[in-house]
Amino acid sequence: MKITLKLFATLTDYLPANAKGNIAEMELSDDQSVGELVDTLRLPEKLVHLVLVNGAYVAPEARPTHALTEGDTLAIWPPIAGG
Repeated sequence: MKITLKLFATLTDYLPANAKGNIAEMELSDDQSVGELVDTLRLPEKLVHLVLVNGAYVAPEARPTHALTEGDTLAIWPPIAGG
């Protein structure tokens, strides 16, 4: 299945080589979870702060089992501080 992955800020360093800007189209096995993809990309757990699938928040405890489906858009932000 194909999904769109969007990584923001310092996480863009972990995008696949085919990424354009902060966006990459990815081919995944069926029913791969958000947690499995985070592991595959080797994203540091402490940097995976805000996770949205199709604009809906996915809580940290749901990420290991939240299955992605064809056409989903997964967006991940690290913690961001400002003032």
